[in-house]
Amino acid sequence: MSEWLVLTLAMASACAVVLTIAVLNNRRVGEDDDPSQTPDVIEYMTMMIGVVYAIVLGLAIAGVWEGRSAAQESVRLEAQALHEVSARTAVYPAEVRDRVRGDVDAYVAYVVDTEWRAMTTHGSLTDEGARLLDKVRADVTEYEPRTELEGQAYQPLVDQVAAADDARGARAQNAGATMPGVVWFGLIIGALVTVGLIFTLQIRRTFRELLLAGLFSVLIAFLLFLIWDFDAPFGRAISATTAPFTDLFPHVTGG
Repeated sequence: MSEWLVLTLAMASACAVVLTIAVLNNRRVGEDDDPSQTPDVIEYMTMMIGVVYAIVLGLAIAGVWEGRSAAQESVRLEAQALHEVSARTAVYPAEVRDRVRGDVDAYVAYVVDTEWRAMTTHGSLTDEGARLLDKVRADVTEYEPRTELEGQAYQPLVDQVAAADDARGARAQNAGATMPGVVWFGLIIGALVTVGLIFTLQIRRTFRELLLAGLFSVLIAFLLFLIWDFDAPFGRAISATTAPFTDLFPHVTGG
């Protein structure tokens, strides 16, 4: 099921439930009921709970967005480090240079074509990807420089492979969901409480009041969906992409 269809159904369901409850609740109110007599303390508590929940929602959105940004940055650093490895081997003999670049290209192609799908599906990296990167490391570290220029390039190459491995590790840490279950429990209960409190304000069946109640419930549903979507940095619609690999290795990825 498309995530945008999920969003549409969630918002429509939230709006329908709230409006149905509002209409049914209004039928139970007597004709002599005066909505202006709502105690001030109820209005104050409703406002304060709404403010507190808004702060919690804002912090949750900021947290998952930061996780998504960190995931994209780890991809960029990994691709850039591998690109530097390919570029810096220009001073090596043709046989060594071609072997290193071929193994780098093989690793990038595997990440983009195979490992990325496994990562988004299972939330973890693959052993084959680690093996291919180890092969690149072996190509670089096991070569013994023969000239001064090769010697000057050797250590930066080792450092770039280490940087790629570190970025790969960061990508692995960001592959799964980042929001703890207890936080989701609090967000959902808070949404139910916040939406439920609007019924303490004695909503009537006027178009304006029903419209505002429906829009409020739709907004809450949308914000929760946004948090859910950002919570998997690589696995959902608004997620990190392979763009750094396709931009730096177009001959491998077809970018």
